[in-house]
Amino acid sequence: MTTSRTPFADLPRATQAGIMCNDPRFRAFAATRAGAPAAFTTSAAAEWLRSFCNVTSRRDLDTNPQAARRFDTLKTEFDAHTGKIPRPER
Repeated sequence: MTTSRTPFADLPRATQAGIMCNDPRFRAFAATRAGAPAAFTTSAAAEWLRSFCNVTSRRDLDTNPQAARRFDTLKTEFDAHTGKIPRPER
């Protein structure tokens, strides 16, 4: 029996955000962006992400267009930070 996994990019943004907040690399990235001295806990990363995207719940990332754009930008910056994609030109 083979089960197929949904590609990360095809998951709802709220799900992507939850996965990212569990990633130690994202927790360190978020802490750096926030000016914190050490990597965030999962809950601190989630709180920072909600604040960054200006939402009260990660579920809002799936319904609020402005929050979705902020999250997409954040995800791109994180992907560049981790080397998944080239750094965007400024």
